Amino acid sequence: MRTATLGPEERAEALAAMADRELDILVVGAGVVGAGTALDAVTRGLSTGIVEARDWASGTSSRSSKLIHGGLRYLEMLDFALVREALKERGLLLERLAPHLVKPVPFLYPLQHKGWERLYAGSGVALYDAMSMARGHGRGLPRHRHLTRRHALRVAPCLKKEALTGALQYYDAQMDDARYVATLVRTAVAYGAKAANRARVTAFLREGERVVGARVQDMEGGGEYEIRAKQVVNATGVWTDDTQAMVGERGQFHVRASKGIHLVVPKDRIHSSTGLILRTEKSVLFVIPWGRHWIVGTTDTDWDLDKAHPAASSADIDYLLEHVNSVLAVPLTRDDVQGVYAGLRPLLAGESDATSKLSREHTVAHPVPGLVVVAGGKYTTYRVMAKDAVDEAVHGLDQRVADSVTEETPLLGAEGYHALWNARARTAARTGIHVARVEHLLNRYGSLSEEVLDLIAADPTLGEPLQGADDYLRAEVVYAATHEGAHHLDDVLTRRTRISIETFDRGTRCAREVAELMAPALGWDKDQIDREVQHYEKRVEAERESQRQPDDLTADAARLGAPDIVPLG
Repeated sequence: MRTATLGPEERAEALAAMADRELDILVVGAGVVGAGTALDAVTRGLSTGIVEARDWASGTSSRSSKLIHGGLRYLEMLDFALVREALKERGLLLERLAPHLVKPVPFLYPLQHKGWERLYAGSGVALYDAMSMARGHGRGLPRHRHLTRRHALRVAPCLKKEALTGALQYYDAQMDDARYVATLVRTAVAYGAKAANRARVTAFLREGERVVGARVQDMEGGGEYEIRAKQVVNATGVWTDDTQAMVGERGQFHVRASKGIHLVVPKDRIHSSTGLILRTEKSVLFVIPWGRHWIVGTTDTDWDLDKAHPAASSADIDYLLEHVNSVLAVPLTRDDVQGVYAGLRPLLAGESDATSKLSREHTVAHPVPGLVVVAGGKYTTYRVMAKDAVDEAVHGLDQRVADSVTEETPLLGAEGYHALWNARARTAARTGIHVARVEHLLNRYGSLSEEVLDLIAADPTLGEPLQGADDYLRAEVVYAATHEGAHHLDDVLTRRTRISIETFDRGTRCAREVAELMAPALGWDKDQIDREVQHYEKRVEAERESQRQPDDLTADAARLGAPDIVPLG
């Protein structure tokens, strides 16, 4: 079984190795596109490095709607090419690349008009299914079905009777976006890439006009590294314009940030066996199953404030509650909201307002020799974006390079997943872990769950659930620090797990226990444990305060009241 370890020692070794010898490809930014680019490059046989200023997926790629979907609404815009591409990727992820991480999810679309709407919407969903099947990667999902109002209310009793005349039900897929990116990075490392998070690019290295690498500041251990590379790929999402400014180039496009916020509510507050998709005056609104919770989202508003910590305002929360309550028989209140998160979509825009057309499609450019920029796109099509970025970088390499193989390269944990799933009862009997816990581990780590179970075998106390966040085992915290590149409490509570949005206290009750579990792996003393906990508590309070503010400006100011990173002792 292929694996990779991303502990503190491996991170230090990776930085030293990247600085020691010129790379073929250096990727800047470890969101889903950057991580995918590193995997694409290294599996073509190229020496590859990837650096990230904060944590894996700490920007947009951990704050999405967590859907892998073809983009049903893009059919209405007649963007058939984008939908076709996304449906192929959805099928690959479900069936071949990451069946342990990407799962089918049903959605109900309530119809509000008799006759014409069923014909119109039904034709769109039928085309969606047909396009999926035509690509040969849609057989893993049930086909759509038409429901009467009575049947729809049996499937989703939460709906007001007067809110629908009937419904359509169809399937898409979902994943834990941050966990997916961490797995992508580990897969790239398993094939030989060098990876370091908390490593910020402060400047590009130049020889004349050509970019020949980057100067990187180690945000954990201090010190600077000069990492030389034949080609540098800028995959920094909403930070693209800022990164481009380091070479004095804006390129042929720029990236605008659109804020989307999501609410997390307990499962028992919405009585339904299916997700919901609702039309709003601006876009669509999803109610998405999420374990013992629902995710309600999303908004779509311009954002030109702090990109690292987009803030959800009181107005954003009210907007979502108002729209979802328009169809719910028992309305949600502020008290039902367990968690809130906000993310920024990187939308492509033209250089002038006259030609500006915001797009979910991606673009790849080579603004100066040695530097490739990839931007735009959507989570589902990250693999295509990564392939296109490496294809462009290859033009600047004086060597013959193999074609992309990521369509045939499963992520870590995929190999043997189905066999282990079928044997989960036997695993439970062998380990003494409840079968529901074994299923939980398999759906987070796939076949790598055996490594987590090994930790429990060595220390049975790690098989206990966390106090105050009992969906997760103590072993998962240790594993995050030793194997998944988690360096701070925030990394574990917000990205390796989802405790920060899945508990009413937002993770503050279990924060100290988690910090103490991380401490041995990361060499923390008691003072550092205290600093980590205090930092996290300040972050939660700043987020809560921002969500009480009336607008973006005041919410942003409140969120910035907490420092970004814990100073090391």
